[in-house]
Amino acid sequence: MRCIHCYISASPSPATTSVFAAGKSGTAAEAGKEVEEELSTEEAKAFIEDLAAMRIPLLMFTGGEPLVRKDFFEIAEYANALRLKTALSTNGTLISESVASRLRDCGIEYVGISLDGASEQTHDEFRAQRGSFKKALQGLKNCVEAGLKTGIRFTVTRFNYKELPALIELALSLKVPRFCVYWLVPSGRGSEIYEQQLKHAEVLEILNFLYRKALELSGKMEILTVDAPQDAIFFLQKLKEDGLEEAYESGLKLLEFLGDACSAGERVANVDPAGNVYPCQFAQMPALKVGNVRERKFSEIWNDPENEILRAFREKRKHLKGACRTCEFKQICGGGCRIRALSAFGDIWAEDPLCPLTEEQAK
Repeated sequence: MRCIHCYISASPSPATTSVFAAGKSGTAAEAGKEVEEELSTEEAKAFIEDLAAMRIPLLMFTGGEPLVRKDFFEIAEYANALRLKTALSTNGTLISESVASRLRDCGIEYVGISLDGASEQTHDEFRAQRGSFKKALQGLKNCVEAGLKTGIRFTVTRFNYKELPALIELALSLKVPRFCVYWLVPSGRGSEIYEQQLKHAEVLEILNFLYRKALELSGKMEILTVDAPQDAIFFLQKLKEDGLEEAYESGLKLLEFLGDACSAGERVANVDPAGNVYPCQFAQMPALKVGNVRERKFSEIWNDPENEILRAFREKRKHLKGACRTCEFKQICGGGCRIRALSAFGDIWAEDPLCPLTEEQAK
């Protein structure tokens, strides 16, 4: 596939799979970067051994499309043998009944499948491949029937957000227990369609809808938003406005304890196909590269107190500017998405322009 919002600019052609690809066609040649060779099976296993020794809480296999790798199951089974919890982020089109069963048997605990609309036309246009919607739906069904915990991942834009209610109903009909709304981030090809980012009023419309739906479906479906920590503050305020004091207090305590800040470089890291390490999947740019697992163990990179990029991300609240700097909720939210701020203002510490909580974003 060649998804129009892909954060890694992935595509079927090896000539266009570099994470450093840029420009309208996204080719490595146009970006002036050499395509890097993906980690070998043995390199991947050595990386996983290091993660197991660190006792990381979760390893997410993602892409591009991870099931394209011929050694995927060998790698996943190796992680399972080392008692790592694993999950899979996929387009779902390659998940036959036998693949779903094998995913379950090799210890994959969760499968997130991307659907970009409730209609075949919308999804297939996003994915740039006809028939992908039908295949993804079948993949979802096969996962549910195999007993895998499964979720739908929906990247919301102005092009498809009106299909959100129908897509949630579709998820319910398929008995999918989790629904994740991803906000668009200007990374990879996502930066080329960023004019499709929602306006302030549209963001509020979606958040209000999700709030009502979450209350309605409590106990039936988990509803999450991703890539916007400030959403938690919005939902807390709604609970308080509606007099749901017990839910408000428990939610506030949980957020104060765990935080809902962007996890980049703090609880989350991204390792690209060639072993380059970044604070998150959306931060895959040369200026934010923190190392490579071919040159140094991930554990050494992650625990290096001299790594300026990781240290800055872990102290992000000190560096925030604009509305985020003075916001009363910054200790919980942490300032939203740094990559959106960088794209909008040319400053990684500027305010997140998607935040629905300030008057400035409404103008």
